[in-house]
Amino acid sequence: MSDVFGRQPVLEALRSGREVNKLLVVKGQRQGSIREILALAKDLGIVVQEVERVVLDKISAGANHQGVVAQLADVRYWSLEELLAKPRTPDWPPFLLLLDGIQDPHNLGSILRSAEALGVDGVIIPERRAVGVTGTVMKSSAGAANYVPVCRVTNIPSTMETLKKMGYWLVGADMSGDPCYTQDLTGAIAVVIGGEGSGLSRLVKEKCDFLSSIPMRGQVNSLNASVAAALLLFEVTRQRG
Repeated sequence: MSDVFGRQPVLEALRSGREVNKLLVVKGQRQGSIREILALAKDLGIVVQEVERVVLDKISAGANHQGVVAQLADVRYWSLEELLAKPRTPDWPPFLLLLDGIQDPHNLGSILRSAEALGVDGVIIPERRAVGVTGTVMKSSAGAANYVPVCRVTNIPSTMETLKKMGYWLVGADMSGDPCYTQDLTGAIAVVIGGEGSGLSRLVKEKCDFLSSIPMRGQVNSLNASVAAALLLFEVTRQRG
């Protein structure tokens, strides 16, 4: 991952169409060209995070960052075609994970770690309004991000339609679904996990073939996205024996 510092360089990076994982802006910074940068980032669906100035000082190693840093992706993302053509072993049915808007890099890193450990063939994330594979993601994944293919797509719902045509069953993680252990998750499966807080978006939820829930007995009625993903992926792996 490479970082771009300073208002004009960041603005040019955004205008050029280069893939930006995340924009870091000093808290309260809204003067001058920063407003234009933030507006453009919003239009492009880029995740913006407000941080203390000392954070950017550390990232830029003393360079004049002018209150803004763009973190550019240099990770190799797979195309959907490459992912679907990936060689598979005959005793392990196709197994994909779709993430509908994960914005916390620590969550994405944890999810990638679980996905790699539990035999997921690839993880699909949206290009916009979601975090990409950043340095923090790499660190949080404990290196697993180097081994599980990550595919970035422009539209999750249309990708779901493509997967259906390829014979995948689309399983959405949602508390309104039946308990995961009562469902048959042994075939070609694409598990769909929603974003932090909001869960599955309406259209994505509608395109799932069925919804799957994780039984809970405690007072808290929801799980962190990365924990929910790990538990549901584990159930798929458990059923496959």
